[in-house]
Amino acid sequence: MHAIEISGLRKSYGTFDAVSDITFSARPGRVVGLLGPNGAGKTTTLHILLGLASASAGTATVQGRAYAALDHPERVVGALLDAGGLHPGRSARDHLRVLAAAGGLDPRRVTEVLELVGLDRAGGRRVRTYSLGMRQRLGLAAALLGDPQVLVLDEPANGLDPAGMRWLRDVLRTFADDGGTVLLASHVLAEVTQVADDLVVVGQGRVIADGSLAELVGDQSLEDFYLELTAATEGVR
Repeated sequence: MHAIEISGLRKSYGTFDAVSDITFSARPGRVVGLLGPNGAGKTTTLHILLGLASASAGTATVQGRAYAALDHPERVVGALLDAGGLHPGRSARDHLRVLAAAGGLDPRRVTEVLELVGLDRAGGRRVRTYSLGMRQRLGLAAALLGDPQVLVLDEPANGLDPAGMRWLRDVLRTFADDGGTVLLASHVLAEVTQVADDLVVVGQGRVIADGSLAELVGDQSLEDFYLELTAATEGVR
């Protein structure tokens, strides 16, 4: 069974199709890059997968079930969609404690994930003092809190410096190597290709290319591959 299965997905707002026809899957042990320009339909796809929006057609499942049908979703899927939705007056540790209590999770996990994302020393500080990069780390800590089997991340490298980006790649690679599944959405080619095993390229709500990174890039340089993708995504209607 695929960890994530998207089939014939469409989302319309009146006469506008934010997602026209998206189909792809993600297997355990793989990092899947969902690549495309802003407005390509990436975030809408993730929102439907996580039950934050309804599909006009098609299905989006995690381990064979819709997100809303999962018995304990926080133990199956960890998500980072927006690092800005944090209470500014609450400390990072208290933020995670609230999430752990709401999800019925072991409170000891809070200390573990703070250490994992490198915020153990800053865990007592109020979130309003955090940089964007630190907020991204806290968002990832929240995603990992339930020790999930699947991670769904939207532009997780925003605000990270080069060292932070290298750290993020290591975390995601380790997660996948341990049998987890990562779906990583980004509009930055270099960010995706440095960690992804598989690539799903979308443009204007449709899948342009889908396969392993090695198969899709082939003998081309990444620059040539990017130019070819750009031309393809611009040509989709």
